[in-house]
Amino acid sequence: MAVDDKNATTTRLLTLLNVSATKSLKRKYTLQEPQRAEKLNKRRNVQLVTSDEEELVSTAEDQPDEPHADSDNGDRDREDDVEDADEAQDAADSYETHFGSNSSVLTSTAREAVDRRAWTATREKCGRLGTVVQMLPEGPPASEWKRDRQKIPEKLRESFDARQSKLPRELAEMQNDMLAVLSSQRDLYVTKTSLDTHASMREAITLHALNHVTKKRRRVLKNNERLAHAAKAGNPAPEDVQDQGFTRPSVLILLPFRSFALKWLTALTAHTPTPAYQVENRSRFENEYGLPPNAVDKLATAEPGAYPGDHVEMFKGNVDDSFRVGIKLTRKSVKLFADFYGCDIILASPLGLRLSIEKEKNADFLSSIEILVVDQMDALTMQNWDHMQFIFQHLNQLPKESHDVDFSRIKPWYLDAHAAYLRQSILLSAYETPEMRSLFNHSLKNVAGKFRTERRWLPVEVPEGIQQEFVQFDCVSPKDETEKRFQYFTTQLLPSILKSAVQSVNTVVFVPSSFDFIRVQNHFKKNTGVSFAVLSEYSSNQDISRARQAFFLGKKSFLLVSERFHFFRRYKLRGIRNLIFYGPPDHPQFYTEFLSYPFLDDNVDASDVTCKVLYSKYDWMRLERIAGTEGATALVKRGSS
Repeated sequence: MAVDDKNATTTRLLTLLNVSATKSLKRKYTLQEPQRAEKLNKRRNVQLVTSDEEELVSTAEDQPDEPHADSDNGDRDREDDVEDADEAQDAADSYETHFGSNSSVLTSTAREAVDRRAWTATREKCGRLGTVVQMLPEGPPASEWKRDRQKIPEKLRESFDARQSKLPRELAEMQNDMLAVLSSQRDLYVTKTSLDTHASMREAITLHALNHVTKKRRRVLKNNERLAHAAKAGNPAPEDVQDQGFTRPSVLILLPFRSFALKWLTALTAHTPTPAYQVENRSRFENEYGLPPNAVDKLATAEPGAYPGDHVEMFKGNVDDSFRVGIKLTRKSVKLFADFYGCDIILASPLGLRLSIEKEKNADFLSSIEILVVDQMDALTMQNWDHMQFIFQHLNQLPKESHDVDFSRIKPWYLDAHAAYLRQSILLSAYETPEMRSLFNHSLKNVAGKFRTERRWLPVEVPEGIQQEFVQFDCVSPKDETEKRFQYFTTQLLPSILKSAVQSVNTVVFVPSSFDFIRVQNHFKKNTGVSFAVLSEYSSNQDISRARQAFFLGKKSFLLVSERFHFFRRYKLRGIRNLIFYGPPDHPQFYTEFLSYPFLDDNVDASDVTCKVLYSKYDWMRLERIAGTEGATALVKRGSS
């Protein structure tokens, strides 16, 4: 870390300490009326009236002697601690060695290697996860990760094991392999989730997250008890009680739609140990994150085959993309809609979280995230990727306010602003894009290392007889790729098509990037003089109906289609005879679907259909999913020979 950075960190911490000391002189602890529903990320101190049989619930700020912990009934918590004492005391437990106050993996050598992006990469087989690339910081060899499942308390594991016993052997083994990787506390980037494996992966990840929160909470409660005993006996307080971060939330799960938040909550609560376990505010959550009463989900109720399976799975249910909810875990309940500063897990969309941060001008609740899960990254790329980058920029930063935290309880590596070097990130996607790889390479700094799954792709199936022409343009730098693509399309590819009487009608131009789509649309308006219609993610239902009909009837010669339009709408388009892919689509199934659309019309022969795909060597990932790994290699080498 540079000297200036160290000075800035020290100054900010001193400011926080001064603010915290000032606030402590003004604290008054009084019982108040039951809390009304307020903003999710409020920061005022509250305390609830409780009966003898209920727990006293308060935010971390209200409990300077027991920061970030619930004051559950003490006797019941001590019983719980005794049950799992053997696991909490396991010196080899990966939670303690990684996230403990004296983390053994957080060395200056490892941090410097990560900052220099000096990783040692090796390939190995990882059971049902397939081939993985393991990346470790250069320097002393890291500890070997074990392929046995992390020690998980019996109460958490019992319901999981019961469900796992009913799964096909392949899925059960995949879950165990995933838990083995996660228990090493290394990052995991899965680039090949499928409809068959996604739910099982979700169950394994929620079990890992719940185990993490449970271990953290148990450690805090144990230290609370030690401090209380020392105070009662008149002994000096123990010094080894650093057991938390600046704020309480330690798990963040980013999702594209509310429907997935409902699925993740269901998976999370499925691990609860007893039938008596309560989920508070569940009916409210289901009302807000499910469909409105009496609403009919046309995707969920459609006959099999009416819509592609991946589209049904993605868009059935509530597809609102702006949400955030805090989840607080106690010994006997899951409390939904908890204050961000008093919760353990945050479920949110990148957009919803960004709006909250910008409104409050504060992202302190992200300062102590220890496990980050990003699900359905392929769907998030079809939204606004800038929201994702915004969230990553605000993760594990020093907070602006103290939030009445007891600084003597904060782990040293938080005070040193090293939290990002220990955060475990779990990324899931159906396929990989350059944006995802860049995030993996630049934003994941876990000194324990990181895993990335690999996959060899086979060529997609297309109707037999269609002549596919892959057209390569030269480009020596990724910075020039956008401009070079546009120049080649407008000066060479499109003019040759317009000269052909056959190819200049009934032609669809498919554009993957929204920025490129606007540019191509403007070019058609100003320079081509041909009639065309537009289908984009911003098209209204009426606009879509007009465009589809005009193109099918031949009133419009060209139809410009954005990939985001097809992702969100998935309409079948009739009247196509010629296809131009301005770039290979991210989703390989889209390529197959568009090549099948001409045959929705009667008496169409494969020889009547033309297909041109414009690409450069920087389209490797998208090409691989369409032409297959070997085919894409040949296509890229073709231009360099």
